Amino acid sequence: MALVAGETSGDQLGAALIEAIRLTDPDTRFTGIGGPLMKAAGLECWWDTEQLSVMGLVEVISHLPRLISLRRQLIERLLKLQPDIFIGIDAPDFNLGVEKKLKASAIPVIHYVSPTIWAWRSGRIKTISQSTDRVMCLFPFEPDYYRQHNVAANYTGHPMADEIPLQVNAVSARTKLGVDNKGPWIALLPGSRLSEVEKLTTAMLEAADILTRRNPHMCFLVPAATERIRNYFEAELLRYPDVNCRVFSNHSRDVMAAADIVICASGTATLEAMLVKRPMVVCYRLAGMTYRLAKWFKLVKIDFFSLPNILTSEALVPELLQDNVNGQRIAQEVLRWLDKPELSIDLKQRFDLLHKQLKMGAAVTAASIVLQHIADSHTREPSQQTPKIKPDPF
Repeated sequence: MALVAGETSGDQLGAALIEAIRLTDPDTRFTGIGGPLMKAAGLECWWDTEQLSVMGLVEVISHLPRLISLRRQLIERLLKLQPDIFIGIDAPDFNLGVEKKLKASAIPVIHYVSPTIWAWRSGRIKTISQSTDRVMCLFPFEPDYYRQHNVAANYTGHPMADEIPLQVNAVSARTKLGVDNKGPWIALLPGSRLSEVEKLTTAMLEAADILTRRNPHMCFLVPAATERIRNYFEAELLRYPDVNCRVFSNHSRDVMAAADIVICASGTATLEAMLVKRPMVVCYRLAGMTYRLAKWFKLVKIDFFSLPNILTSEALVPELLQDNVNGQRIAQEVLRWLDKPELSIDLKQRFDLLHKQLKMGAAVTAASIVLQHIADSHTREPSQQTPKIKPDPF
């Protein structure tokens, strides 16, 4: 079985899937691209996930020759290996190209995590249809969209909703991290990719400085996804000597749970903050050219970009985009949460309902879908299978 995960969140999903499949078939061999969690779960790792962690249209262009070379090598190895199935975990710009070549060679293919075709670049539905046999979706509204376009899709729920209890205790999290209960504690999560962290760190630290001037007892917690990110953030932190900030290696969930409010990059962190029931301020900043291209070509089709707001089609949490990602605006939104605690109480009730909708035993459900798909592909009539072809170079 071959898997490719393109970032930290994909590594988490891949590790949970591997462990769930092993419960049914402990002798399964897993190969491909993953991070530390997938390796620990038993992945024979050909390349590390970090090599695929590039975001934004402009940013990808500078890495394109390397990514094309890596993808060509990956396809060659997979065609030689002939795995029972290939599972591309998120990273659609990389994985769909791999999946299309493998599907054309009659290797069963599943794409795990729906690309956000309902949000932007909706034309990708044709590419997805051509590239994969099935999509496993993390959110309940997604399968209907695929069915409208005759693409097989299943809702699995989200593994994170299964992992996180419905009630998360802030005092226990603070004890685990070795911090006191005085606070208020604010979590800063500028992202899991260095390119993302570089765009958001200054604005977050400026907000921390503004908030510290208002309340010298304000404290900040930062989970660094990698050592490079930790080194970068700590170097930037030196410019703000009055900010009381502690940086941890990983521990993102504990940091969110310990916090009164979370300031985070858009993405999986918004889901995690929602599941630990913390008010948040969500920030999203692209490279200037990437943002202008997205606006120019009208690539974005939805009103919101944070998962709590997308799931409810409501502005449950504040979203700051591009130039609005600045210290003053972030601090303003944090103070709104602090000054009106009744807003946080109402938000928690909404988050409780969302948590229950997503709590589906996702890893086991996904594993069952994968194993059934393999079984079905083995029993399919030869005439129903796509003939194997030699992949053309690209």
